Amino acid sequence: MTTPNHSEDQVTNTDSAMRKVNIGTRRSALALVQAEAVLAALRKSHPNVEFDLIAMATAGDKNQDTSLSKFGSKALWTQELETSLLEGSLDLLVHCLKDLPTQLPPNCEIGCIMEREDPRDVVIMKKGTPFKKLSDLPAGAVFGTSSVRRSAQIKRLYPQLACKDIRGNIGTRLNKLDATDSEYSCLILAAAGILRMGWAERITQYLDSTTENAHFYAVGQGALAIEVREGDQKIIDMLSNLADSKSTLAGTSERSLMRTLEGGCSVPIGVESTWIDKGKLMMKAIVVSLDGKRSVRAERLDEILDVNDANEFGLRLAQDLIEKGALLILDQIKQNRSAVA
Repeated sequence: MTTPNHSEDQVTNTDSAMRKVNIGTRRSALALVQAEAVLAALRKSHPNVEFDLIAMATAGDKNQDTSLSKFGSKALWTQELETSLLEGSLDLLVHCLKDLPTQLPPNCEIGCIMEREDPRDVVIMKKGTPFKKLSDLPAGAVFGTSSVRRSAQIKRLYPQLACKDIRGNIGTRLNKLDATDSEYSCLILAAAGILRMGWAERITQYLDSTTENAHFYAVGQGALAIEVREGDQKIIDMLSNLADSKSTLAGTSERSLMRTLEGGCSVPIGVESTWIDKGKLMMKAIVVSLDGKRSVRAERLDEILDVNDANEFGLRLAQDLIEKGALLILDQIKQNRSAVA
């Protein structure tokens, strides 16, 4: 993947060469909202091309009962779509970058990373309760999440709270939270999804490194990535106007860190990336044990000019974490899961 380079000539040539483009996405309400946004942007920049949106169910969509941490596949949300992409029935796929494995299948690549929405996690309290922040909740209160990264960090910061897994799309989870017989006091979700669905009024607290002992978000969270067939230059050129340079470089750095640590969406690795003036990226990262009792943190600041810099930056930050004992935590998690399996 290269740093975005926009060209009007590329757009014109692509329009004349392409007549029909099939866009693949998951079937969830949020995935469709995100894909519709990409579709609208492509239609605006390529009015002479016909675009069709095709929604598919992935393994993660089909199984709504199993905890995400128990799935062995890192391609939980992508595999079925990627099969259709490689077979040629789809031309590009719209993903949340955080759901996209750091090792893509052979002959697939990221065509572009779009401008990032707010990447933070948020707290949503049950309707009608007086609580606003996690620190307001009484001991024993239950927070809901399907993410081991979120549960591990909340356990680290608020050991008096109880965690219960919750699955389903965002609307389903909110309904479970607000039900009169609900055992949940709050949910921990991604701000980006809530904002894209138009439900910002439900957010009661934003979580980041400056709030209550620090909380870090998922690698790639808040950014949309478009996956394409490797070397499909016509499609890649078509996407050039959608790419965002800073989001691309930050996302590449974060994915390099995760790749080095051999992590996935079911591993408690958190990051926070902030652009400082003159192209310098500050990235903080954390690895937490599942019970929240052990953690290691590291941070780096450096100038990032291209994807090579970004990959090297993420690698070095991962090495900093390894020197502090991150692999000991991650290896223990893998051993525990193997024993259970």
